[in-house]
Amino acid sequence: MIRKWKTLNSKLIFNKPPWLRIREDNLLMPKGKVLESYYVLEYPDWVSIIAIDKDEKFVVVEQYRHGIGEVNIELSAGVVDPSDESPLYSAKRELLEETGYAGGHWTLWITNSANPGTHTNLTYCFLAEGVERVADQKLDDTEDMSIHLYSRAEMLELLQTKKMRQALHASALWKYMALK
Repeated sequence: MIRKWKTLNSKLIFNKPPWLRIREDNLLMPKGKVLESYYVLEYPDWVSIIAIDKDEKFVVVEQYRHGIGEVNIELSAGVVDPSDESPLYSAKRELLEETGYAGGHWTLWITNSANPGTHTNLTYCFLAEGVERVADQKLDDTEDMSIHLYSRAEMLELLQTKKMRQALHASALWKYMALK
């Protein structure tokens, strides 16, 4: 039987609300070993959206990602703000802000963890079918992205190339390709 680890003590070593907190835990393993320094990344929950318009086109964004130094195609996505009433609310807000698309039928598609060994948060990916353009983008000062519409075949091709590198987005899209 797999047992939980026991936290002997924790200390916050980095705090940049609302984006990231890092804590250092001192842990007792089930077999008696003590881990002096185990680092845990505390992020807020995230959302992403597989948005498909009334013409069956996938609504995605293209943006630069500094971590890997590349421009990538991604799903519309963002953070669940503390003031948001639910991940669904956050997802609808992010899609509208980033793409100007709204409406349609929304379903929670998949809930993932970026890395359950070190991250505390979850990513809620929603499937939004039948969305339509209702507004212009309303990007934050730190956002620079363009909107693209792709057919199912084009999305499949993007998944098979290095243009769709965001693993949480790709896993949700691969599930879609397998089941829809």
